[in-house]
Amino acid sequence: MDNDVRRSFETLAIHAGQEPDATTGAVVPPIYQVSTYKQDGIGGLRGGYEYSRSANPTRTALETCLAEIEGGTRGLAFASGLAAEDALLRAVCRPGAHIVIPDDAYGGTYRLIAKVAEPWGVSFDPVPLGDIAAVRAAMRPETVLIWAETPTNPLLGIADIAALASVAHQAGALLAVDNTFASPYLQRPLALGADVVVHSTTKYIGGHSDVVGGALVTADNVLGDQLAFHQNAMGAVAGPFDAWLTLRGVKTLAVRMDRHCANAERVVGLLTAHPRVREVLYPGLPDHPGHDVAVKQMAKFGGMVSFRMGSAAEAVAVCENTKLFTLGESLGGVESLIEHPHRMTHASASGSPLEVPDDLVRLSVGIEDAGDLLRDLERALG
Repeated sequence: MDNDVRRSFETLAIHAGQEPDATTGAVVPPIYQVSTYKQDGIGGLRGGYEYSRSANPTRTALETCLAEIEGGTRGLAFASGLAAEDALLRAVCRPGAHIVIPDDAYGGTYRLIAKVAEPWGVSFDPVPLGDIAAVRAAMRPETVLIWAETPTNPLLGIADIAALASVAHQAGALLAVDNTFASPYLQRPLALGADVVVHSTTKYIGGHSDVVGGALVTADNVLGDQLAFHQNAMGAVAGPFDAWLTLRGVKTLAVRMDRHCANAERVVGLLTAHPRVREVLYPGLPDHPGHDVAVKQMAKFGGMVSFRMGSAAEAVAVCENTKLFTLGESLGGVESLIEHPHRMTHASASGSPLEVPDDLVRLSVGIEDAGDLLRDLERALG
């Protein structure tokens, strides 16, 4: 792509990796629903394609687009966010390695590290990543990776990406940032010093609750080759139709995120003023402990909002009494969702240092009419 012509995020999201089809002129990349490719003689590959686990033109279009909108040089698309995480962990870790993770990480990430990587010989320490001194104290000679989420899921903690990158690199380790909650429209970790960005593309990037996927993006070509080797060797790749659906979602990411953020701010206004709500967790609030860092590294504050009710029973009641906010897991779709993390998305962290409060409610604020969303929450809160 000619960056002198197309530099803005919105334009890259629509055009990067998506030039009109050379044969037909189709303006949308075709779904190459194919497993193998004719070779022009032994080893004579057309465009580098031989088998769709290794590469597929539809997936290539998505991977190219993801790399460009994250400011990287190599994008890799996977069958799920956890498949992407697994490939990264296996690429950079060996038995005896140590990882620093957030003390409020996504439950699936915790399960993968604690139940899969740890039995393989990888140790880890949960640390409040907003406390750089605590992160530095947790580093060991065998630490190979700091795993960051910012904002975190579900407590919406904020970590200083540039500061974490400095700590990691001084120790000879890598920094991986799960950018799922922010999306590359609001935050670009590679520009702040991160080595690799992780996504569940199921969420904001796909944006329509109709496809499961994951991605890794890096600007380091050596690391990119390592990740690509593991992607191919392990095989948990995005299928052609899934890649096509995700690429379709990317095109409207900017306009959707603007609406998600605007609606979330309206919801936060309601919740902070409501007498039954004990605490609102949102990095856009001036009293949020990570607010100043969020202002520095995010364009806006996202569409995720969490709040505490004071008791588990009250939290469950709110979740069960909304009509427009759908009770369900996942996030980042055009429709608004509500859930009880303690018993739903983060149940795997129960009894661990990452256990979330049982009075917590998490909202994924969609792009419906804001007034309708506020009325639904007011009715559920009573």
